Amino acid sequence: MPSSRFQRGDVVMGRWPGSSLFYEVKVLGYDAKTQLYTVIYKDGTELELKDADIKSTTGFRQGSGRSRSRSRSRSPARRRSRSRSPARTTRRSPSRTSVARKDKLKEVLEVQLTPLKLPVENNSNNKHEKKEENDTANRENEKTEAEGESHAGGRYNLRRRKELGDAKIAEPEKKEAEAIPLAAPVTTTKITEELEFGGRIGVFLLMLVLPVMVLALLILCGQEDASLQSLSLTLTALETLWDWQVFGFVLLWLLFQAILALLPVGKVVEGMPLKNGKRLKYRINGFYALVVSALLVGVAMHQGVDLSYIHTHFLQFYTSALIISLLLSLYLFVRARWASDEDRAPAGSSGYVIYDFFMGRELNPRIKSFDVKFFCEMRPGLIGWILINLAMLLAEMKVQQLEAPSPAMILVNCFQFIWVLDGLWHEEKLLTMMDMMYDGFGFMLAFGDLAWVPFSFTCQAYYLVNHPNELSMIWMACLITLFGIGYYIFRKANSQKFALRRNPSDPKISHLKTIPTATGKNLLVSGLWGMVRHPNYLGDIIMGLAWSLPCGFNHVIPYFYLIYLICLLIHREKRDAHQCRKKYGSAWEEYCRVVRYRIFPGIY
Repeated sequence: MPSSRFQRGDVVMGRWPGSSLFYEVKVLGYDAKTQLYTVIYKDGTELELKDADIKSTTGFRQGSGRSRSRSRSRSPARRRSRSRSPARTTRRSPSRTSVARKDKLKEVLEVQLTPLKLPVENNSNNKHEKKEENDTANRENEKTEAEGESHAGGRYNLRRRKELGDAKIAEPEKKEAEAIPLAAPVTTTKITEELEFGGRIGVFLLMLVLPVMVLALLILCGQEDASLQSLSLTLTALETLWDWQVFGFVLLWLLFQAILALLPVGKVVEGMPLKNGKRLKYRINGFYALVVSALLVGVAMHQGVDLSYIHTHFLQFYTSALIISLLLSLYLFVRARWASDEDRAPAGSSGYVIYDFFMGRELNPRIKSFDVKFFCEMRPGLIGWILINLAMLLAEMKVQQLEAPSPAMILVNCFQFIWVLDGLWHEEKLLTMMDMMYDGFGFMLAFGDLAWVPFSFTCQAYYLVNHPNELSMIWMACLITLFGIGYYIFRKANSQKFALRRNPSDPKISHLKTIPTATGKNLLVSGLWGMVRHPNYLGDIIMGLAWSLPCGFNHVIPYFYLIYLICLLIHREKRDAHQCRKKYGSAWEEYCRVVRYRIFPGIY
């Protein structure tokens, strides 16, 4: 393996990808396999650069000294032509032509990195502001580094990142030469160094604790006394946990949903760009799958199928889903051994078996055109959630001998049906979520999608079967209003975020103010996104509270979902902030200064 010229901690000059501009960077590491340096710019942006894109600072200082000595009598304003591009060569006198040509082959353009005051842009004026920013950048790049340091705290004037590439050095006999980027190098997945969830020990404990936690939750909800003190530590009989017929039903449900996903119905969209620049295609037909599933269930009920069977065998359905998620995780982990480096997940490449099994080694596992992760994220678990709720509604009428469902059960079913319906209607927006863009598909997501969601999120309906709760009309109106507020915040925030990621020039968000970043992305800082950094999380929590309150206050078990959701979103916010701080650098620090609160206004 070739040795690296620079070591960790060295301060060097690095080329900004897609341009001929060099900036002062710090070396964070070197990958001998890919022969790429990981460097960090002054604004905090981390990138991978080739060896040819990095120069020592000594060479730059010497080159600058020779240039100044030859043009000492010139005024600073005449050293460069205002219209000359950074790669354009300067004219030399005939007597110095040969010397100039030799110097030009060795000399690389030095551009001082000067910070600018960070603007808060309005998208409606982007064109004029971008032009003014570029003009200002050309003038600011003429200033000295010492002058640039006097503006501490501002945003560094880095060009927006386009495609990774190398620019050709200008030839001396040409008057102008433009930087021509070469083909982007094929990068490989770096070894995961920052382990989440407590590292290897943490994920091992999670794999043991989470399945047992869901089982304990279901046992408590099914008991007449649902208090935590009543939970028995004795092992449950095997026949209450396993049944081959139930296992077959779960397999048939997964197969049925997979067939619906493969039907040539619905539009085909492209996902977010992968690290190699490619975009995967996805068929968006989750809403149609929900409609077909509802029709099939209606036909089954008309034919006399008793859906309360799900309630009486609920523990067996859960253990079947748990085993299937475990088998699917094993299959995905083994097949990832043959996945290419560009298909590996950045969070699941630590080299530790348990950790990578939990996080997932492959980012987008596919069987031909069938995307396994995208399918599991929305289809079997969420549509199964609605089916289980319906089964609990019928079971309540049967157990409590009611002619109609209770108002509390109706509210829980309606609120959660709207949540699922909204998710499947806006299924395309899932492609911009962290789960799809960053997390691999391992046990964490497989268990979460197939077992955790459909069985722990239905705890309110399961609880109400044996614990009815009366609701007054005023209390029902308050709960409906609370859910409406949460849903509005959740949907409005997610729609704005999706529109910004898909098309920053979308007229629907032109009135919103943004903070530009060095990578070309924009951060919303007005409207709902000006109140808190994650208003979509806030709306989700309010909705979770609205469908937990109908269960009353006799036990804490019905609020398990709400407690879990708050912990999950706080942890996800921290993960997101960590990634954004590395990606956006000083722009993210400015964003956090403008938008102080993370999820709860005035609290957190």
